[in-house]
Amino acid sequence: MTTLLGYTKAWLEGQNGFHTANEITHQPRLWKELVKALKENQQVHSAFLNPILSKPNVRVVLTGAGTSAFAGEAIAPYLRKATGLVVDAVATTDIVSNPEQFLVADQPTLVVSFARSGNSPESVAAVAISNQVVKDCSHLFLTCNPDGELAKYAPQSSNAHSIIMPEGSNDQSFAMTSSFTSMMLAAIGLITQSINEGFEQKVNHVAEICQSKLSQWQPLIKELAALDYQRLIVLGSGGFLGLSREASLKSLELSAGKVMTTYDSSLGFRHGPKFTVNEKALIIQFLSSDSYTRQYDQDLFNELTQDAIAASVIALSEDTPASDGMIGAGEVNGEDIWLSFPYILFAQMLSFEKSLDLGFGPDNPCPSGEVNRVVQGVTIYNYKK
Repeated sequence: MTTLLGYTKAWLEGQNGFHTANEITHQPRLWKELVKALKENQQVHSAFLNPILSKPNVRVVLTGAGTSAFAGEAIAPYLRKATGLVVDAVATTDIVSNPEQFLVADQPTLVVSFARSGNSPESVAAVAISNQVVKDCSHLFLTCNPDGELAKYAPQSSNAHSIIMPEGSNDQSFAMTSSFTSMMLAAIGLITQSINEGFEQKVNHVAEICQSKLSQWQPLIKELAALDYQRLIVLGSGGFLGLSREASLKSLELSAGKVMTTYDSSLGFRHGPKFTVNEKALIIQFLSSDSYTRQYDQDLFNELTQDAIAASVIALSEDTPASDGMIGAGEVNGEDIWLSFPYILFAQMLSFEKSLDLGFGPDNPCPSGEVNRVVQGVTIYNYKK
């Protein structure tokens, strides 16, 4: 009988956790399907993107709300380095509330919107406001819902292009998992304009690594989830800071706030936030494969381990584990951007398992409805320049 994260479908359905487990598990398959689809439609995508990305002084704004915003934060540092473009991660929640502080009227701008449903109030409003503020504004929608407002908007607009993620990525569970990684992967390939055989090989390699980790990591993750921790601290440098933010949010969401979470960079953590460490804290570090950055990550890992205050200190690394508390995430040829996928997979699996350990239904940890899968209760006010 096929199992998901070590559980049968019937058991998961009884625990209100089937969708979350399924959506975490099917990510490697979706990534392969995604890169294949991007290659098949490359000419269409390039016809829209190439003229925009070749404009002098063009700015790329990666936007979304919540997890969708954190996808941009996780990849913006890499995209800046890989393309030489001005790439900024700005949440739709910031664009909508303070448009003139985050948008530049006279700078040609490509707004890349990450949106699972494409229906959240801020996602829709950010498009309209960007068009009002920026004189030369274009939109790339990376969404998982072909029936969402953003997907419907694109065919009717001369300055917008929509790409739908593979079927199954429109997560039915409360927390975004496969939608997050699929949209992140699409943006990496499209903005670097590197949808080719080499890119597909890298994606397939990472997918195979993650497929193996789904079973390999499960016993360890069950042990970690069984620890009596009430705080989760996730740390990472560069793009891993944004990834840490998403990892911490997953645990906060799936524990319905029972596990309080925070995130920081390896160097930033000592500047006050280290006070969050106590005997009820679990610390996870995403170690960089860059030799220079890794020194700072390693120093903090050693310090936290020697402090012996936290319930446990875990470090994920590309390398084979060299000491207690270090976990190998797979060889990706020293490219941090590809480590992002096994790293976030680990965090998703832990959040799911901790949710079960606490007695929550991961598919809907807030059945009373104070927090919703698609945000509700937001009033969008008319913006006038």
